[in-house]
Amino acid sequence: MKYDYDLICIGLGPAGMTVSLTAAAMGLKVCAVENNKLGGECMNCGSIPSKALLKIAKLRHDCTRLSKMHLEQLQPPQVKNPFEKLQADIDFIRDKKTLKMFGNVEMLMEQGLAAFVDKHTIQVGERKISAAKIFIATGSKPAVLPIPGLKECSPLTNEDIFTLPAIPRSMAIIGGDAMACELAQAFSRLGCKITMFQRTPHLLSRCDHEAAILLEDQLRREGVTLLTGTGLKNVQAKDDGYVLTTDNGWSVEVDKILSATGRSMDIAGLKPENAGIKYGPFGIATDKYLRTSVPWIYAVGDCNGQHLYSHSAMHQGMIGLLNATRPHPFKKDFRKYAVPHTIFTEPQISAVGMSAHELNDQQTPYETYVAHYDDYGAAIAEETKPGFIKVFASAKGRIYGVVIAGENSGEMINEWTLAIQNNIRMHDILMTQHSFPTMGILSKRTAEAWMINRMKSHTRQKLSRLMFKFFA
Repeated sequence: MKYDYDLICIGLGPAGMTVSLTAAAMGLKVCAVENNKLGGECMNCGSIPSKALLKIAKLRHDCTRLSKMHLEQLQPPQVKNPFEKLQADIDFIRDKKTLKMFGNVEMLMEQGLAAFVDKHTIQVGERKISAAKIFIATGSKPAVLPIPGLKECSPLTNEDIFTLPAIPRSMAIIGGDAMACELAQAFSRLGCKITMFQRTPHLLSRCDHEAAILLEDQLRREGVTLLTGTGLKNVQAKDDGYVLTTDNGWSVEVDKILSATGRSMDIAGLKPENAGIKYGPFGIATDKYLRTSVPWIYAVGDCNGQHLYSHSAMHQGMIGLLNATRPHPFKKDFRKYAVPHTIFTEPQISAVGMSAHELNDQQTPYETYVAHYDDYGAAIAEETKPGFIKVFASAKGRIYGVVIAGENSGEMINEWTLAIQNNIRMHDILMTQHSFPTMGILSKRTAEAWMINRMKSHTRQKLSRLMFKFFA
C-alpha cells in the first residue's frame, strides 16, 4: 500500500522534535503535526523558562546577600516584570533558532488537533494523511487536584505562570515536587511572599529524605512558608485574591494561586481507539521497544507515562525511531537505560538509579558512602553552600544509586548515570582522575571511602603487608 509519508509524528515537544529531525536526516519523508507551539511544554512553559527565571532570581538574591555584608556598591536590582524578557528569549529560541532546523520536515502547525482515522491514517482539520509508521509524542498537561473551589478559582499552572504582567505580592503554591520547589524559590527571591501547601510530611516526597530536608531548610531561611503534612479543605475567591483553608483550620490569603501537582496524559482529540491503541489513565501502553498495541505505532515521551523528563522524552524518541528501523534482534529496550533527574533549586538536587527506600523494599544488601561539601577545601574557600554526595553500592563495588545535593549536582550526576548504565564499578571511579579543584572530586572521595572500607578486612591488610614486603 502506498502512503503519503514514511512517518507521521504527532507532537513537537522534545520527543517529537527528536523523532522528526532524526527521521528526516535518515532520508525518510516526514510529516510533523503540532497544534500549539514548536518545542512543546519544555521550551515554552517548562524547563527552559523556569531555569531562566531561577537565574534572574539568583542574581537578585546574591546581590541582596552581598549588600547585607556591607558591600554598598552592590544594590539588589528591582525586578518588576522578568516575564517580558523571558517570552522574547523563548520566541527567539523557537522561531529563529529551532524552526530553521525543520527544513526537511513537512510541518502542520496550529491547524487543529490530530485524530486517528485508522491504523495508518490521521486527520488534521479537514485534511487526512497516512504513513507507514506513526509516532505519538503528545506530551502531558498539568494535573489539578479536585480540591473544593480550586477549579472555580482558575489557578495558574506552568502553562501561564510565565506570562504574568508582574511579580505578585503573594502566592500560594499547591504541591511540593520539582516544579513547585523551583518556582517557590524563584518567586520568593524576586520579592513574592510564598506559602507552599503539601499533603506529605515533607517536600519532594519521592526524593532522598536528607536532600529534601536540606532544601526545606534553605527555603525557610529565604522566607518561604511551608505548610506540609496537611491537605487543603477548600479554596475561595475573596476581593482581588484568594483564601486557602487547610484541613486543620489554617487560612491563608494570597494574590495568586499556582497549582503544581504533577502531570496527566494529554491525548485531547487524538481518538486512539479508532486505531485500536490501548491506553489507561496514566498513559498510552507500550512494550519495551516503545511500540503501542499496534506494532507500527509508537508512543514516546510523557504520553506513555514512563518518565516525565524532557531528556527522557528525547532519549525515547531516539530509541523508538531506531527500533522502527531495525529487525527484532537489534531493537533496544528503553527500560535498560539509566534515567537521571535534577531539581534546579539552590541547593540543586540530582539523583539516578535506585533510592535507599527502593533497595530496602527489595531487601538488597548495600553500603552507603557519603562525601560532604563542607569537608572539601575548595568548597569551603568558594563559600559553597552545604551539600553532599551519597552513593549506594554493593561490597563488590556495584553502584545501585546516587543522590547529589549541592552546587553543580546536575553536571556531576552524568558521570554516575554512565557508570550505572554501563556497570562501571566503584573501583573504576576510584581509578579515574578527576579535575581538581572541581566538585567532581567529591565523587572520587566516595570511591576512596569504598576502598578504605574494603581495607578494614584483617585478611586484606595481612595480604597487603606481605605484597608490600616482597614485591618491588
